[in-house]
Amino acid sequence: MYNNEMMADVHFVVGPPGGTQRVPGHKYVLAVGSSVFHAMFYGELAEGQDEIRIPDVEPPSFLAMLKYIYCDEIDLCADTVLATLYAAKKYIVPHLARACVNFLETSLSAKNACVLLSQSCLFEEPDLTQRCWEVIDAQAELALRSEGFCDIDTQTLESILRRETLNAKEMVVFEAALSWAEAECQRQDLTPTIENKRLVLGKAIYLIRIPTMALEDFANGAAQSGVLTLNETNDIFLWYTAANKPELLFCTKPRKGLAPQRCHRFQSCAYRSNQWRYRGRCDSIQFAVDKRVFIAGFGLYGSSCGSAEYSAKIELKRQGVPMAQRIIKYFSDGSSSTFPVWFDYPVQIEPDTFYTASVVLDGNELSYFGQEGMTEVQCGKVTFQFQCSSDSTNGTGVQGGQIPELIFYA
Repeated sequence: MYNNEMMADVHFVVGPPGGTQRVPGHKYVLAVGSSVFHAMFYGELAEGQDEIRIPDVEPPSFLAMLKYIYCDEIDLCADTVLATLYAAKKYIVPHLARACVNFLETSLSAKNACVLLSQSCLFEEPDLTQRCWEVIDAQAELALRSEGFCDIDTQTLESILRRETLNAKEMVVFEAALSWAEAECQRQDLTPTIENKRLVLGKAIYLIRIPTMALEDFANGAAQSGVLTLNETNDIFLWYTAANKPELLFCTKPRKGLAPQRCHRFQSCAYRSNQWRYRGRCDSIQFAVDKRVFIAGFGLYGSSCGSAEYSAKIELKRQGVPMAQRIIKYFSDGSSSTFPVWFDYPVQIEPDTFYTASVVLDGNELSYFGQEGMTEVQCGKVTFQFQCSSDSTNGTGVQGGQIPELIFYA
């Protein structure tokens, strides 16, 4: 009976003008599946219409909802899931709405987090909203530079610019706001001039913490953008340099960002004169978590015979597929401390899946190494599990070796 004219006693004209589709329905089936349809067809205010127009729902999403009501099948795809969620909310089909939210949470990334944040607030889905904020905070620079950021509404823009825990340089925040302003000018049929960009930003411009930028970033970027008035530019320069600082409408306190956490997997470390050399071999370990986290980098050991500089190629893989790589140098002061090395951007790690952390070191061959390794480590609310990696060609494993720490945001 799904999408079938046989015994149909109602028809829906679905979609906006110029893009409508006529869909057959059966009142009894629809009333059983949705309290809204029940009220529409059998309630006190029921109308005897044989054709119902629904201009605010896209045809594919309406059909996806009907397929669930008729067949108990959920058929979702990335292109239509938001519209399907809207339909499920409008006609109070809660299980389908929950499936849409789960789909969105699973597909959530820095590229779509800002758009989904806007939609999750509209649909009053607090769990999805919280997940969006987790991604935006941890991967702020990726989220701000995404195309989706330019598609958000003014209210969502302001909530992001107010965010205390954004892990982003303020220059990146400023550039993202200008990109949004250009897109907003086009939406309002305004020429994207500097004046119009400032106009559409309105008071949101003061949510950008311009005085917390590095002076060089301000001088070469924001000060020459034309978006600030001459008085604002002058006052900010004085705020940087003068002993008697002027009052500013901009917040002068840097964002707190997120505090990185460290999962340390060894109970002790040691060194021996004839052990733990590198020579370009790979140290590697596999790990899994029970909650979604963002790996920002590794903590590594350094030289056991005086200070030395190391070159490190760090890599994170999932099922053999590289997710992040970076070649970076770090300085070891000869102590048994760990030294942080960072990826360009934090990497989202899904629960209950093993990932491979690897490093190839080049530098002073004799190094500290970890001992008494643990297969399970509790870090706050996150549990890490470790197992040996077949990529490891230099002796690192669960019990001992390199990569003593995973640096992450939770």
